[in-house]
Amino acid sequence: MIRLGVRPLERVVAVGAHCDDIAIGAGGTLLTLCGARPGLRVDALVLSGGGGEREAEERAALAAFCPGADLRLTVLKLPDGRLPAHWEEAKSAVEELRGRTDPDLVIAPRAEDAHQDHRGLARLIPTAFRDHLVLGYEIVKWDGDLGRPVAYQPLTPETAEEKVRLLQEHYPSQRHRPWYDREAFLGLARIRGIECHARYAEAFAVTKLTLDLGE
Repeated sequence: MIRLGVRPLERVVAVGAHCDDIAIGAGGTLLTLCGARPGLRVDALVLSGGGGEREAEERAALAAFCPGADLRLTVLKLPDGRLPAHWEEAKSAVEELRGRTDPDLVIAPRAEDAHQDHRGLARLIPTAFRDHLVLGYEIVKWDGDLGRPVAYQPLTPETAEEKVRLLQEHYPSQRHRPWYDREAFLGLARIRGIECHARYAEAFAVTKLTLDLGE
């Protein structure tokens, strides 16, 4: 848990089970953070997709979503859809990530996600990042697993549009998916914006949060 106060963010960790998870779930938040804090260190870990087209897409995409940041990205080669069978490898990767950074914020999948890879990674994060604020992002899909988020990052209309543009530009391998389109991304952002009195927003689950309002 991180104490919510006024100290500036200097280091962020972002993790995903698959290439494009981070950008879909928190691309607008990364654009906002990196735009406000040039030189922000972003350590990103993706568990699958390494060594091929998907890794190339991810590297280009996260560079675009983290403009001006000190981005350090690792993409592994765990098989898609099989994280439970590769638990030790995934756990070792998360612990190695923790060993090289002490972030002010962790951006990860949410534990209630219906996809076994997303859910498994979400459950690994608190075992390594025990005293950190973890924001659990959401990804719209056919499972119908969207919940009631408790934390919101408002997005300007320009940032929301830029997120959609970058998603379409950098992940051509995903364009055939029925949910991978402008309406889906902006529609969810508009709903989350309504919930926090903004035009657009990204929303997150939070498991634990310690307040420090007296400083």
